[in-house]
Amino acid sequence: MSAESIFTYGAPGLKFGEGASDEIGYDLSQYSVKRVLVVTDAGVAATGHPQRVADQMAQFGIEAAVFDGVHVEPTDASLEEAIAHARATGPWDAFVAVGGGSSIDTAKAVNLLTTNEGELMDYINAPVGQGRAPASPLKPLVAVPTTTGTGAESTTICVLDVLAQHVKTGISHPRLRPTLAVVDPALTRTQPAGVTSAAGMDILCHALESYTARDYRSYDRKQPDQRVPYCGSNPMSDMWSEKAMSLLSESFRTAVLHGDDDEARHQMAMAATFAGIGFGNAGVHIPHANAYPIAGRVRGFRPEGYPQDEAMVPHGMAVSLTAPEAFRWTFEASPERHLKAAELLAPGHSHDRGPDTLPAVLAELMRDITIPNGLAAVGYDKGDIDDLVEGTLKQQRLLATSPREVTEEDAAGILERSLELW
Repeated sequence: MSAESIFTYGAPGLKFGEGASDEIGYDLSQYSVKRVLVVTDAGVAATGHPQRVADQMAQFGIEAAVFDGVHVEPTDASLEEAIAHARATGPWDAFVAVGGGSSIDTAKAVNLLTTNEGELMDYINAPVGQGRAPASPLKPLVAVPTTTGTGAESTTICVLDVLAQHVKTGISHPRLRPTLAVVDPALTRTQPAGVTSAAGMDILCHALESYTARDYRSYDRKQPDQRVPYCGSNPMSDMWSEKAMSLLSESFRTAVLHGDDDEARHQMAMAATFAGIGFGNAGVHIPHANAYPIAGRVRGFRPEGYPQDEAMVPHGMAVSLTAPEAFRWTFEASPERHLKAAELLAPGHSHDRGPDTLPAVLAELMRDITIPNGLAAVGYDKGDIDDLVEGTLKQQRLLATSPREVTEEDAAGILERSLELW
């Protein structure tokens, strides 16, 4: 077969800046919307932001209701509850998600299952679910992130835990991409330091994984109906990812340690937006594939800044815990990219020129922002490696973007070396 010569690019409409969330009523009025469901979680609802967003729609003749039952780190059960609520109280002309990736992903699932027939498992990626594509168009969805990290406002993906299988997976289709991303840095001021730290590592890994992903030209030529949002690293995604890393180098530590620094918050919000656009087109690979079983099989870990009523490893934290070892392993696929990434993240730093360079930069950052020191610190040990490998290898949609083919032995090595990072 001939080599691929085409890459694709997609992104939602974007409104960025302080006060942007005050204009959502006007934005939705341009779609002739009359009834809107605002989707959020109880913690974000307590800040008053979702109700304020709902209230300002009335001046445009829009009736809005707030659903605050989102589960932080959504599960198939929590998504089904949200879908049932939306079906029972609908029909809705549009949806607005106010919150972190959990709220935005929940709104994507609600939008999908209130506009298309079937059940949740029909649409979850194979081999966990059936991987069905939506047959009908979705309603307008406005995504309003209150955390800086997930990039969910830009992507075609809904991430969830499937409880019975103890694995995190997703639904992926271009129709899930929000219609409009409204990024208002002022809404992130209430983000706790622990959330800023974990979610910020998600930004960083989005940028790094898309930047080091398999080149789009390395695939066999696809037919038009075979094209997927994750097409591999390409000139457009590279541009967004490089800028995101530069912004993180200037703002990440400050945003965690001095959360009232408005300029740092602004730069983190912009980095999250840029990285979300980058990975939403290029894709992510090994750290994200590892993160799904790490989060899905958690036992007793309760992270600072998150609800304490149940155990969880937040998504961005789960992604970061194997990132140093993953990038040490992928170094040989593109040494120049790994070294350039290290320079973007730590300009002027005294770097060597080998596979340890980027992992060292990551480890230093993770120590500074108090990310746990590897998988052991969140409750895993050597006896868990086989189960984690099994969960990782289910993420073939992500592993297909890896710059090196990942075998069972490779995955086990990365995970085992990630039990303790420093």
